[in-house]
Amino acid sequence: MKPFLKRILLRTVLGLVLLLLSTLGLLTWQWQQFVSLPIATSASDAQIVEIKPGATAAKVAQTLHQAGLLDSPKWFVWYLRYHDKHAQIKTGEMRIDPSWTVAELTEALIRGETVKYPATLIAGQTFLQTLQQLQTLPKLQHTLDEKDLPTLYAAFNLNPVATLDAKRYPYAGLEGRFLPETYLYEAGDRDVDILLRAHKALQNKMEQAWSKREAGLPYKTPYEALIMASLVEKETAVPAERTLIAGVFTNRLKKRMRLQTDPTVIYGIGSGYDGNIRKRDLLTTTPYNTYRINGMPPTPIALPSAQALDAVLNPAKTQALYFVSKGNGEHYFSNTLSEHNRAVRKYQLQ
Repeated sequence: MKPFLKRILLRTVLGLVLLLLSTLGLLTWQWQQFVSLPIATSASDAQIVEIKPGATAAKVAQTLHQAGLLDSPKWFVWYLRYHDKHAQIKTGEMRIDPSWTVAELTEALIRGETVKYPATLIAGQTFLQTLQQLQTLPKLQHTLDEKDLPTLYAAFNLNPVATLDAKRYPYAGLEGRFLPETYLYEAGDRDVDILLRAHKALQNKMEQAWSKREAGLPYKTPYEALIMASLVEKETAVPAERTLIAGVFTNRLKKRMRLQTDPTVIYGIGSGYDGNIRKRDLLTTTPYNTYRINGMPPTPIALPSAQALDAVLNPAKTQALYFVSKGNGEHYFSNTLSEHNRAVRKYQLQ
């Protein structure tokens, strides 16, 4: 080979080597930048992104890129494949922070900590109110139909109350059967799943509270205590009064006095209640009107809180047989009828 050809070949090879080294250096620098810098340099706020079932690593990268949360989708796919993590990404809604590094993003996607939404069951609500509230929650599958009573009862392995008018009290057998707490759900969860969790939580709470109940209470079964807890729940919003009101009701039951509590009258009226209790309502006999019936109503009238259950099964030691609202949310408790009448004149009639 002629000397000048050798020089040209040598220069070409050297040029290619330098180009290769330069390219490798650039790629190495870019890789180091990719793994050390935030995944998105132009975004600042975290966003919720849905990773759909069956999405490939490339599809996930493209989804993040389109949301402005990933500057280099191809590099991210290479990163996942290099670490053999491309098939480990979980599905669901995830909160992605653009300030993360690629390692933090990968860990989050593999860990699969999906976004949780709160569903709060409110103490004192009826079953229908609770169901209607769940139907307003976002990203929750609404599978329960308030008019499909057989399916509603079957979902919780409960039965309608045979002795009650099913048209007037359609949800009576479902009342009070769910523990009012905040339950977290993911997008796509069903309303029935939340209620099943609340039903199980109520059963666990009742078992625990019943095992620690005070001796000598006038309740033969946990269900009777559940009924009473719903009355206590509806009578006061002041936590400190729960055990006192439970004590009054306990005393009245033991003396075989009628409970005479307005919330039972309201529930007995049913859908016809217009916000006012009239004298004729107090005098009308319904299965729930404790001004007209002895003992407790046949079912709970609302969701009782865990605190109301504890209060009923461990009531305050009191001689009080009466209480009346003071108009500020609190009640005045009386031991005798004459004292109660004076309190009524003071706090209600005047």
